[in-house]
Amino acid sequence: MTSSVIVAGVGMIPFSKPGASEPYPVMAARAIRAALDNAGVAYDKVQQAYAGYVYGDSTAGQRGLYEVGMTGIPVVNVNNNCSTGSSALYLARQAVASGAVECALAFGFEQMTPGALGSVFEDRPSPFERFDAVTAELIDVPGIPFALRYFGGAGLAHMQEFGTGIETFARIRAKASRHAANNPLALFRKVVTEEEVLASPAIWPGVMTRLMACPPTCGAAAALLVSEAFARRHGLDTTVRIRAQAMTTDTPAAFDARDMREVVGFSMTRNAAAQVYEAAGIGPQDIGVVELHDCFAHNELITYEALGLCPVGGAEKFVADGDNTYGGKVVTNPSGGLLSKGHPLGATGLAQCTELVEQLRGQAGARQVEGARLALQHNLGLGGACVVTLYERT
Repeated sequence: MTSSVIVAGVGMIPFSKPGASEPYPVMAARAIRAALDNAGVAYDKVQQAYAGYVYGDSTAGQRGLYEVGMTGIPVVNVNNNCSTGSSALYLARQAVASGAVECALAFGFEQMTPGALGSVFEDRPSPFERFDAVTAELIDVPGIPFALRYFGGAGLAHMQEFGTGIETFARIRAKASRHAANNPLALFRKVVTEEEVLASPAIWPGVMTRLMACPPTCGAAAALLVSEAFARRHGLDTTVRIRAQAMTTDTPAAFDARDMREVVGFSMTRNAAAQVYEAAGIGPQDIGVVELHDCFAHNELITYEALGLCPVGGAEKFVADGDNTYGGKVVTNPSGGLLSKGHPLGATGLAQCTELVEQLRGQAGARQVEGARLALQHNLGLGGACVVTLYERT
């Protein structure tokens, strides 16, 4: 990077269930306006925009952005599965850091339908063919939707190697609900206990209950990134900058390791985190707050290890000791995470960004992590792409 990148403004709208949301252009425009207002910047100052969404037609990004203004700027539409929002953020950050522009907008949205994720195009090869083939060889659970099969299988691999109990995944889900209770933008704000999580309907007996999976969600979020010179020239808030960022894709280990944890991106996460730590000259012990990709409680657990928050095999103790919440080593998903806040695919990465910027600004209210100076974001998309971003309070 050749220029410091400031997160000048963030915004998101309350997440909602499918069928209860506004149309995607309305959601996108609301989130964009919120980020612009938060920054105190007029839309005509934006020089490039990156729009993230997964389930939508081509140029849907323009459709949402045009509700805010039509200034003729370049608009790039981004689709990187569940890491789409942070992929848009990654491109906007690159544009500013390189000096190509001084002010770039990243926004994401999703108008989802009820039920498990599925393929839209059935008349052509699936990008998950190799993932499905390896998964079929490693586990035999017919009738379970593909996402549950992948991540439940990863959790099962951890259980089999380290003796991790299903109760640990329930503790993670219960923790998410306690955090979300203080987030007015979260979809589910009801606190649930470990016992209630375990008593919810089993979708994979002995491995996963319904409450351990994130719900399909509609919503939108946005972030405005600017150069330090632009921020000073316009008198903007320079409290938060992106100190380091990395995007990775799968390595041969995803298929060759014969391990479901690798199938769902363990190495992608580990490699991205290592690049970020090296670039910033820090280690995971320096992080005070993390928003990570908890699409399932199982993925949160294995991500602790991939990010280096605890040793490999040490995640169950990490949870049991309360090191993943307030009063512990690192507060994970103070927003409630995907499990409670919700997971509108294209918006998730930018919603994570919003939470961490508010944390570092000291604006998170009852969710505030005291003394946070460095915040880490992890956003994962199967197929695959992983983005890890380190934010710093200046």
